[in-house]
Amino acid sequence: MQPPRDDLDSPKDDPFTLDQLKQFDGSDSSKPIYVSIKGTVFDVTRKSDVYGPGKSYNIFAGKDGSKGLGMSSLKPEDAIPDYSNLPENEKNVLDDWYLFFQKRYNIVGRITDMPTSVSNPANL
Repeated sequence: MQPPRDDLDSPKDDPFTLDQLKQFDGSDSSKPIYVSIKGTVFDVTRKSDVYGPGKSYNIFAGKDGSKGLGMSSLKPEDAIPDYSNLPENEKNVLDDWYLFFQKRYNIVGRITDMPTSVSNPANL
């Protein structure tokens, strides 16, 4: 596991829609690779060996795959943003992933059109 970083940029709050995020899936080498967790967009480009095309975690590149992260699933049908129906233990796993990313990758924005069921974190 990679250690936390102390050279991260200040978090950005640039707005992205889920559709806009798709262009940052690693298929265009001139663009960065972004992964969103719970609506927060992280730049994972420096780990293209993991998130790039054909790599183990590319399933999460260019999308918000929060549910799949919480489930520890690499199935495409689980890599969706609506994690509202996860049991408490899987929500805890998702929170752990969020903290992991927050300590290792720059935050470049937020998703503006998350599903209603997860758009108000106070309800989760």
